[in-house]
Amino acid sequence: VQLQACGGGLVQPGGSLRLSCAASGRSFGAYAMAWFRQAPGEEREFVSAISANGGSTDYADSVRGRFTISRDNAKNTVYLQMNSLKPEDTAVYSCAAELRHYASAAVPREGHHYWGQGTQVTVSS
Repeated sequence: VQLQACGGGLVQPGGSLRLSCAASGRSFGAYAMAWFRQAPGEEREFVSAISANGGSTDYADSVRGRFTISRDNAKNTVYLQMNSLKPEDTAVYSCAAELRHYASAAVPREGHHYWGQGTQVTVSS
């Protein structure tokens, strides 16, 4: 599977953005999907994940309650709705995929084999 993230940009603190990650290839519904981010000079960190069956989600403590992950298997796309953005959310956001099974409820935070290019999110006044 090939992944392409988009939707980043410059937003003021307190604002919102929605990132999209479009997947090419077959069997998108069999992949657990996740978002990661990497700020300058920092290590990449887990942000959020959604299971292949769409029934389970996971969030980093730093974004829980502000970010929402979702997926539309008909469009082969996973989304990250980001609200109440803070300057510390500034980073390059990347999507990742891990092959599971259509019925899988797993939300892995690591071990993803497929990665897309990142999209820059800058939160600044």
